[in-house]
Amino acid sequence: MGITSLYFSSFFIFCLLFLPLFCISELPQIVTIDVHAASHLLRSGHSYIDVRTKEEFNKGHVDVDNCFNIPYFFITSQGRVKNPEFLKQVSLVFNKDDHIIVGCQSGVRSIYATTDLLESGFKHVSNMGGGYVSWVENELSIKESKQEL
Repeated sequence: MGITSLYFSSFFIFCLLFLPLFCISELPQIVTIDVHAASHLLRSGHSYIDVRTKEEFNKGHVDVDNCFNIPYFFITSQGRVKNPEFLKQVSLVFNKDDHIIVGCQSGVRSIYATTDLLESGFKHVSNMGGGYVSWVENELSIKESKQEL
């Protein structure tokens, strides 16, 4: 093997090993907290964005003062469609420096929403792991709508 091909082989191996590290550092760091940590932070002044649909939210949601329902997806005849106004709607309620916890039903949609918020410049956003399901399973305070008979 000649010097030139040894150089290119070494460079290729370097790129395979270390280039992904540089790319990963550009991604926002998503912080996921459990429902107990979320409950504590919400009661000490953080705000909560429930990114479930309006229908899901109206069936029941976390019982905290600063709770806002801003859906990340809508259910349409074509399936789930991302809310094209999500970031705009959040920006109407929150500043980029506000402390926000994002939750959904099980913790998946909230990861997408948290990622979008961090990428758009929001600085203090955490994902609530397990979502509303975990909140209910841990017997934390909820608000349920009254069912009409």
